[in-house]
Parts: sequence; C-alpha cells; structure tokens
Amino acid sequence: MSYQNILVAVDDSPISYAAVEHALSLAKLSGAKVTVLSVVAVDPYVGVDFYQVAPAITEHFMQAEAHAKTQLQDIAQSFTRDGIQVTTKIHHGPASEGIIFVAEEVGADLIIMGSHGRTGVKRLLLGSVARAVLTESHIPVLIVKQ
Repeated sequence: MSYQNILVAVDDSPISYAAVEHALSLAKLSGAKVTVLSVVAVDPYVGVDFYQVAPAITEHFMQAEAHAKTQLQDIAQSFTRDGIQVTTKIHHGPASEGIIFVAEEVGADLIIMGSHGRTGVKRLLLGSVARAVLTESHIPVLIVKQ
C-alpha cells in the first residue's frame, strides 16, 4: 500500500519526535504529503466563562499555542528540506478527538503518532490518546513506541 496523505500527531515528548522520523521515512518512500498536527488540549470540565475571568489560564493557553506553532515550524522544516510537501495544523480540544477530526478533515490515509506506553494505574488515571485513536479511527494508525 502506498500512502498519499499522512497525518503525524505531535506533542512535546521524545516519542513524538520518533513518530516524526517514521513519517519522514514513509513520506520519502511513498511520495506522500504530510500534515503535522499539534493539539492544544482544552479542559472539557471547565466552562468558557472561567477562561474569560481567569487571565492566568488565558495566558497559559496563549503560551501553549505559541509553543505549538514554533514546534510545528521546526518540524515542518525537516520535511521541506527533503522536498516533502508539508502543512501544519493546531487543533483545540481533547487530543484523541482532535487527531481523528483533523485526519478526516485533511483526507489522511494514515495517522502516525507516538505512544508513551503507560500501563496500570497511570493508564487508568491519565487515559491513552493512542488507544482512543486506535479504537475510534477508521483510518489506519501507526503507533511508534519508546
């Protein structure tokens, strides 16, 4: 199978950069274009009114978005250097939902993402974005593990 449009989801973790390397290799082999996505999570349990009255929280999200933009620009340069067509996207909301939404939005035929490999209580408490994407996505998902 040859991929035409790869979505690679990134965060600040080292495993995320390993996922980028896999996407870079696959894109070179298949000639695929790549979309690099960063999701800026918004706490679904807190109402919008809270953010309007809490400047510190608003500032936190503005900084998170600025950091995501910088990170995406740096990653995009890796693809551009190798002549791979790349776009970047930031999505706001829950991570797994954002990854699936953007994958469908851009017409991705493969999602590549890292998995932190949490087990036991940590996985129960924190959930697993990779697991949720695997379960919910109709698009093939390549999970890069540490």
